[in-house]
Amino acid sequence: MSTQDLNREQKRAMKRQGALNDQGVPVRAARTGPSKNVNKERTSPITYLREVREEMRKVAWPTWPEVRKYSIVVLITVVIFTSIVGGLDALFGFFSSWLYKD
Repeated sequence: MSTQDLNREQKRAMKRQGALNDQGVPVRAARTGPSKNVNKERTSPITYLREVREEMRKVAWPTWPEVRKYSIVVLITVVIFTSIVGGLDALFGFFSSWLYKD
């Protein structure tokens, strides 16, 4: 995409981001890739499990009445959509057999 394809607002946004200079010419910054000699500390499995347990304690778990209510809503929705799709399938099957009589 060239700068002629951009509207004024896009060009102004790109200037604010530093992608265009004052004349509207694109400024190419050198890409910085990941360095090869990055020494990341590895986490032990015990530390990982401890951190997972701490994060899981922060989760707001639903109560049993909420779980039952949401499950009922999902089941009713599935039944309704299944009946709609099944009904439409039967209707289209009836009309297609009527239309293409053997």
